[in-house]
Amino acid sequence: MDDLSYLLKAANDFAHYPLMQNDDSARDFLNRFPLPFIFNALQTQFDVPGLENTLVACLERLFKTKFGASLIPQNMPFVQVGLQADSQAVRSLACKTVICLLENLHDDSNVAAHLITDFSIYPLLLDCLTKGNEEVAAVAMDAIKKLASFPEGMEIIFPSGKGGGDTDLGVIASRCSSLGKVRVMALVVKLFSASRSAASTIYRLDLLKLLEAEIRNANDTLVTLSVLELLYELAEVEHGTEFLSTSSLLQLLSSMVSNNSAEPILRSRAMMISGRLLSKEIIYSFIDEPCVKTVIMSIDGRLQSSETSDRDECETALEALGHIGSCIQGAMLLLSGSSPAARHVTDAAFDRQGPQGHGKQLAALHGLANISGETRSENNIILTAEAEENLRRLIYEAASRSTKLTPSGLFLSVLQQDSEIRLAGYRMISGLVTRPWCLMEICSKQDIINIVTDPSTETTKIGMEARYNCCKAIHKSLTLSSRVSTDPAFAGIIAKLQEAVGKGPYLIPKHVEAQPIVMTAERF
Repeated sequence: MDDLSYLLKAANDFAHYPLMQNDDSARDFLNRFPLPFIFNALQTQFDVPGLENTLVACLERLFKTKFGASLIPQNMPFVQVGLQADSQAVRSLACKTVICLLENLHDDSNVAAHLITDFSIYPLLLDCLTKGNEEVAAVAMDAIKKLASFPEGMEIIFPSGKGGGDTDLGVIASRCSSLGKVRVMALVVKLFSASRSAASTIYRLDLLKLLEAEIRNANDTLVTLSVLELLYELAEVEHGTEFLSTSSLLQLLSSMVSNNSAEPILRSRAMMISGRLLSKEIIYSFIDEPCVKTVIMSIDGRLQSSETSDRDECETALEALGHIGSCIQGAMLLLSGSSPAARHVTDAAFDRQGPQGHGKQLAALHGLANISGETRSENNIILTAEAEENLRRLIYEAASRSTKLTPSGLFLSVLQQDSEIRLAGYRMISGLVTRPWCLMEICSKQDIINIVTDPSTETTKIGMEARYNCCKAIHKSLTLSSRVSTDPAFAGIIAKLQEAVGKGPYLIPKHVEAQPIVMTAERF
């Protein structure tokens, strides 16, 4: 008991030492208290108050040192036992110890793989993932992701690139609780994002169909929402687009958007994920145009449906159309046909509905900025003749239905609103002003020129930069237009814009001379 009290005090000091522990301090500690003694105390003295938490914290810091990590291979039986412990704290420690082992043997991955295989560590990590508490599951997932970072580890997770067996993720998911199933799918997403080779293996083993099945099922709203969040994460993976697009996920998402009986939050997430997927130019190399049109039609139908009264859902739909329009193929599809889907964006962008419609207008303005090419390269701003004519027609029609009557009046109205709306307005004008008709509208309103050239208009960094970029875009369009640049009537506007561009985006405060202050003397 004396030794135990000494251990408890020394372990507490080691665990809470304010600076980073080094190899010398770790060696000194283990010379006094060898690892078998610590493990024995952890296994047999669990009823001593505070002992378990103190030893767990101590060992966690100990194994993070290079000396401590070098001792893990010879103590793998204790790691194996720890992964099966009843205590969640000990399980978490064991998972973290596996991570330390893999990090220390990163240059000797064969040895690490043999240790993981010989002591059946991977199945135990999967058990921690599916049955542990939230902390244990998160650390177990990190350990498996670390294992997947080298080829030998991938061979353990996916033996010879095949499924089947007790560690098959599809089989495990089918046997788990709903929470465990979501965790397995989260692991699939993490592994998918780790590398292109891992993504290819997961796609070949049909593990993405785990997500598809849950979206089709849609019996549990929380589970379906979790799966949609995972799908949203997949959509952000750089190498994921080609694998996701060739599956039936887009069709499933489109069906969910069109489903009037689905929860609004599920439809919203489905729209946002669809928008993210279709915002990437590479995806159009893997899917056909009718598939994209089906997604656009489902969002279009949702916006014109009388049942769509949810404000957040409307904003999300407009934002999704904006994402689709950020790439040139998506923008052309949004502006095709006699009743283009982009009409919802132009109508909402200039529709002031007070505080309740603020978010809707903001989403639409940013969407219109994307569709008009603000985020695209110079060579990809201008669309096909049909798309350009529809874009011009939609904006003029929106103006004719308003009290402003002209697009220039609409633009000025946007720039006279609050800072968030103005920022979106700057982006919209930056994209549209490359069109000659829009350039003429901008130049016809001196108030617009005054706002974009006044450095005191905005007070935030992002606002100043957006205003300045808008000013530069107008100036560039003016100077590139042979008709306008040589017209004396526009000389004053060009000079004013050029001066504003030369000053830069930020307001430089005027130099204030020191002024003497005259005041009454204090009396005592």
